[in-house]
Amino acid sequence: MMVNTNAMVSISEANQNFSRVARMVDENGSVVIMKNNAPRYLLIDFSQAEEMQTASDQDVFSVSARLIQQNREAYRELAK
Repeated sequence: MMVNTNAMVSISEANQNFSRVARMVDENGSVVIMKNNAPRYLLIDFSQAEEMQTASDQDVFSVSARLIQQNREAYRELAK
């Protein structure tokens, strides 16, 4: 994930000036909230949250194929 360094704020700044942080989300799409100088939280626009939760069909098929390959013997045993 690429992080815009202009869209990073400390947790204390986010706590004290949330409206400014919300405007930053509107402008940049997301804001990384730092805690103890490390990225800890990601604040995003709600519409982006729904998009992030949906996996593409290709991703689902890829994971399914990998699981089938890894557990082929168990599936054969269950099929008996």
